[in-house]
Amino acid sequence: MGKSIKLTSEEIRRYSRQLGIIGEENQIKLKKSRVAIIGVGGLGSPVAYYLVAAGIGYIKLIDFDKVSLSNLNRQILHWTSDIGRDKVISAKEKLNKLNPNVQIIPVKQVLSKDNAKLLLGDVDLCIDALDNWESKLLLNNICVELRKPLIHAGVREFYGQMLVIIPGKTPCLRCIISEEVRLERDKIPVIGVTPGILGLLQALEAIKLLTNVGEPVLNKLVLFDGYSLEFSKVGVERNPNCPICSSL
Repeated sequence: MGKSIKLTSEEIRRYSRQLGIIGEENQIKLKKSRVAIIGVGGLGSPVAYYLVAAGIGYIKLIDFDKVSLSNLNRQILHWTSDIGRDKVISAKEKLNKLNPNVQIIPVKQVLSKDNAKLLLGDVDLCIDALDNWESKLLLNNICVELRKPLIHAGVREFYGQMLVIIPGKTPCLRCIISEEVRLERDKIPVIGVTPGILGLLQALEAIKLLTNVGEPVLNKLVLFDGYSLEFSKVGVERNPNCPICSSL
C-alpha cells in the first residue's frame, strides 16, 4: 500500500485562505498532483508561480531557451540578473523560494515526438505555455496520444485565447485550428500583461481540473480582448474528421 499523504502544520497555515474554499481533501489532491508546464516564458511564468503557490506537489518545467533582455517585459520569473541563464534554472530558483514544499523538476530540452512519452508520461496534466503554433500543435498531438488533459493558451498584442482539452471528451486544438498557422515564423508582438492574464486563467482551470471543484470551461474557446477589456466564450465541438482525436 502507498504511503498516506497528509498536510503538515506549516502547509495548513500556508494554504489556510484556500482551505476554507476547497477543503483539506482537495488540498491533498493538489499535493499529490503532477503537472508539466511546457514553456517557461510569458505564459509559463504566471502559471508556474500560481500553481506553486497553490501547492501542486510536483511541477516539471520544460524549456530549452535562455533568458534574454527582450523577455523581461512579460516573463516575470526572470530578472535582469538572469540574462544568459537557462530559463528552467532561473525559474526553479524563484519557485523554490516561494514554496519549498513543491518539487520542481527543470528540464532543458525541446519537446519532441522522440522524448514526449519520457517527459510527459508521469504527469497528470499539461500546460501549453509555448510561443509558436508548430510547437503548440505538436504538444496537442502528443497529449491526445497520451490521453493527457491539456490547457492551451495563446497570445498576441492585447489579445488571448484559452482552450481546455480533455482527449476524447472535448475538441483538441486541431479540431479548431488548421496546420497552416504553423507558417508564421515572426516574433509575436505582445503587451506583457496579456500572457499574464491568460496564464492566470490557465492556472485557475488547472486547479479546478485537479480538485474537481468548480466548473472547468469545457467545449468553449475563451477569448480575451485587452483593448476593450472584454471576455467572451465561443462554443466549439469535436471535429468528427479530426486527424488527431477523431479515433478516440
